[in-house]
Amino acid sequence: PGIVPLHDAGTLTDGRVFYIMKLVRGVRLDWYAESAARSETLRVFLRVCDAVGFAHAQGVIHRDLKPANIMVGAFGEVLVLDWGIARVRHEHERGQGDAGSVAAVPASASNTAHGTVLGTPGFMAPEQAQGQVELVDQRADVYSLGAILKAVASGGDSRPALASIWTKAMAPDPSARYQTAADLAGDVAHYLDGEPVLAHRESVLERISRLYHRYQTAILLVLAYLAMRLLFLAARGF
Repeated sequence: PGIVPLHDAGTLTDGRVFYIMKLVRGVRLDWYAESAARSETLRVFLRVCDAVGFAHAQGVIHRDLKPANIMVGAFGEVLVLDWGIARVRHEHERGQGDAGSVAAVPASASNTAHGTVLGTPGFMAPEQAQGQVELVDQRADVYSLGAILKAVASGGDSRPALASIWTKAMAPDPSARYQTAADLAGDVAHYLDGEPVLAHRESVLERISRLYHRYQTAILLVLAYLAMRLLFLAARGF
């Protein structure tokens, strides 16, 4: 559901090729993030990771993920757009963590010469920016997802754990990144749920702060109860 469907394709009587896609309505992810609460933006980001992870399972690498290529609908639905420079990985290229079957795309559509730079500056993995096409795999998209996360969720009261997530996703060395979009999404989900984040080594104060935010209502109720008990006992003592 997170990838724009292609309904039909063919050739007109005059020889022109056509295709019919879903009409997309919504706003770009970066525009959505400007007015949405950070927690809502992060939940939308999880759905982006789901869509990208599905593409990876079919052997497809997007290679141009950025906020402008992600639309958010009126009810929070997500569509990842612009697959024009996507690469289809052949069966012999696919490594651990890949699943599913390779999409049926002509081989010429996925062949890119070494040294060719495709993508958007600021969201490209280093191996993409250097034209090392043979090194571009799903971890390049993970880098782009990390850059998107940084762009839409940084600032304000961002806690160090969230910054650690996008820092890991954007590691210069592909082997140091999250190896799949699902791994990245898992850490973001931990953050949202107030659980420890695998990418971040928290201090004692950070742990106390995290637990307070997670159990804030219960803690305040207990403190209110204790305060009332103390007031009651003090009143009886007079």
